[in-house]
Amino acid sequence: MPQQVEELVALLTLEDRGGGHYRGVHPQTSMQRSFGGQVMAQALSAMYRTMVDERQCHSLSGYFLRPGSTDAPIDYHVTLTRDGRGFSTRRVVAGQGGKDIFVMSASFKTPEAGLDHQIAPYAPAPPPERCEPLADVLARESPTARQHWEDEWGVLDVRYVDSSRDNPLEASARMTIWVKTVDELDADPALHQQVLAYASDLTILAVSTVPHRLDFYSPRLQIATINHSMWFHRPIRADGWVLYDQVSPSASNGLGFSIGRLYSDGVLGASCAQEGLIRRLPEADVPARADWLRS
Repeated sequence: MPQQVEELVALLTLEDRGGGHYRGVHPQTSMQRSFGGQVMAQALSAMYRTMVDERQCHSLSGYFLRPGSTDAPIDYHVTLTRDGRGFSTRRVVAGQGGKDIFVMSASFKTPEAGLDHQIAPYAPAPPPERCEPLADVLARESPTARQHWEDEWGVLDVRYVDSSRDNPLEASARMTIWVKTVDELDADPALHQQVLAYASDLTILAVSTVPHRLDFYSPRLQIATINHSMWFHRPIRADGWVLYDQVSPSASNGLGFSIGRLYSDGVLGASCAQEGLIRRLPEADVPARADWLRS
């Protein structure tokens, strides 16, 4: 996965194949399936390629239909659903090998002044300079986690703030991190939205496992994003420290549900919600997990 900002930008720069069709490549990775944040960000990039003015995405919602293979490019087909006076709507279908793996709809609008208020973060957070790298925290729980994190998410500087696991008396399922790209990005707001979408998928599903003391890297844990929605409220930069507040209101029926809010310098830039599979496999079924990831 990308280690430098230039590699991430290249990942989000799709090949135009004409007629609303775009192609995205995979970076070098040890992962057996496509990272959901990458697919969302590339889908958003494809949609932006069809915008003709300054309209910006304010909401998106995607469903992951099948695991994507990291051994082949992904083709994105954008449908121009509607272009109105102030809003545009797009739909994208991502496919590999003749099968749809992801669908997403998004709405774009022309920026305008209006009513303005926002909710504060769940709790005050220490500055990122005083927070431990998330890779160090994960390494204490799983010996393979640090190397995996550094290999796959090196383009992002992620610092652990806290979680409800740190307080046995806290009833909620909660985690907060700081995140930013390791280097500066261009000023293009569309690019920053794509990178925020990419980063938003990193930890949000794991929040639904916090109360259950599960090893998120265990082969016994079958995990997969099912749907991810995101709302962009105000422009914020992904190359400056972003506070990512996440909470899981519910886990049941093999599904975890989490919501998150992304702040920069106290400004609420985006919110997201995700539902994903969190199924603990019997020991006898563990070898089948790799086959399931490729199905």
